[in-house]
Amino acid sequence: MPRDRVVIIGCGVAGLVSAFALAARGLDVTVLESAAAPGGKMRQIAIGASLIDSGPTVFTMRWVFDELFAAAGRNFADHVRLRPLDILARHAWKGHARLDLFADQERTIDAIGDFAGAEEADGYRAFCRDTRRIYEILEAPFLRASQPSMSGLIGASGLRGLMRLPQIKPFSSMWSALGRYFADPRLRQLFGRYATYCGSSPYLAPATLMLVAHVEREGVWSIDGGMQALAKTLADCASSFGAAIRYGEEVSEVLISGGRASGVRLASGERIAADAVIVNADVGAIADGMFGVPARRAAAAIPLRARSLSAMTWSVVAKPDGFPLRRHNVFFSNDYAAEFDDIFVHDRLPVGPTVYVCAQDRDNDDVAPGDSEKFLILVNAPANGDRHVYDAAEVGQCAQRTFGMLEQLGLQIRPQADAMQVTTPADFNRMFPATGGALYGRSSHGWTASFQRPGARTRIPRLYLAGGSTHPGPGVPMAALSGRSAAASLLADLTSQGSFHQTAMRGGMSMR
Repeated sequence: MPRDRVVIIGCGVAGLVSAFALAARGLDVTVLESAAAPGGKMRQIAIGASLIDSGPTVFTMRWVFDELFAAAGRNFADHVRLRPLDILARHAWKGHARLDLFADQERTIDAIGDFAGAEEADGYRAFCRDTRRIYEILEAPFLRASQPSMSGLIGASGLRGLMRLPQIKPFSSMWSALGRYFADPRLRQLFGRYATYCGSSPYLAPATLMLVAHVEREGVWSIDGGMQALAKTLADCASSFGAAIRYGEEVSEVLISGGRASGVRLASGERIAADAVIVNADVGAIADGMFGVPARRAAAAIPLRARSLSAMTWSVVAKPDGFPLRRHNVFFSNDYAAEFDDIFVHDRLPVGPTVYVCAQDRDNDDVAPGDSEKFLILVNAPANGDRHVYDAAEVGQCAQRTFGMLEQLGLQIRPQADAMQVTTPADFNRMFPATGGALYGRSSHGWTASFQRPGARTRIPRLYLAGGSTHPGPGVPMAALSGRSAAASLLADLTSQGSFHQTAMRGGMSMR
């Protein structure tokens, strides 16, 4: 019996998850990736013999991958070795003030009490309670849904859903809502930073995004071999079920015939017929016509002012000095509001940046592993890489500000010139065209923003979207959820149209 054939464009985490889920159901899956390795934004940079995670560095929501593997009759823990972190992140401010967030909530409460007083510790207890409630309200009707909508969110629980709407705090900004829990501006700054996980400003994003704090409290892990190991594992598992992954293949057009997606044409001229196509690319690339004019109507362009954050990053091998680093470290700027005004209002690199440092050779120990360590150093930047030239002078000035900020807060990192690689918004735009370097798709500014991300289905039958610029949003687990949603939507459509025939697989397959 012939199998339904699916072509997946892009080998990011969403495309890999779709390939794994569909191949495990017995579909004929081909994944086409222009790069030489899987992962998409989950990339590594080689500095000498060192491989440095230079995209996502935080692994959360393990349950997404546990469910994916279990549905295919496999155990995630058998394929990827995870190490839970006792300290989620270390935070630093001027005056040598430091605060750790712990996996153990009671330890965090004690730490906040020592840092800012008993009232702030009580505020944190209330914050934990409310962010848990936000997450629990949204998980089933929003995070797991294939298409975001306010009516769907409310309708899932009827009148009860309408009554619970204020509890997810969609109409308050994150910054203003945090003021109800914390009087200390440093704590508002710390928890406001979770808006940047969605590429947004805490002054413009809805307080709903405070749920990210709950997600981290549920667990943060490091992955042996780095985040790239997750991408390779997903690719290997998809291949073990029969998926073909072709690297170095650029897709120039999604073919449309009979009003539906019917395959793809490669830059080489080769045509691959398909019963359905999943595009794991930024929606801006589709709207820009990079997959052909007919496919443009599958996704709306993201307005320039609605773009999420980009970044300036340094992948570094160096010996640090002067600060007791953990794996994840955040060094806060003195003027948080000015930092986001620089980016979102003035469209420029921040004069006083907050700096994220991922010390990738450390897990649960303060002690340095050796003379030199691997680092990813990141500051937020505007997504203007398609209309602004980042010359050597501007990049150098940004480096001086960034490394100067670190030195002010006690950390010295002085890499050799040949042990560092910088990535600018223009570089991100070259890697991910039609984005300006935006790393998270549409920003989450305003209460309607989360409902403006496209879902898995498009206006073109049998053409589906997946990735961090689609619903439910950016980040490794969210992109994975979008990949599962695309696979589930495709299977449901094939089944409803009578063209899908179940193939028995070990362990069955649930797309819940």
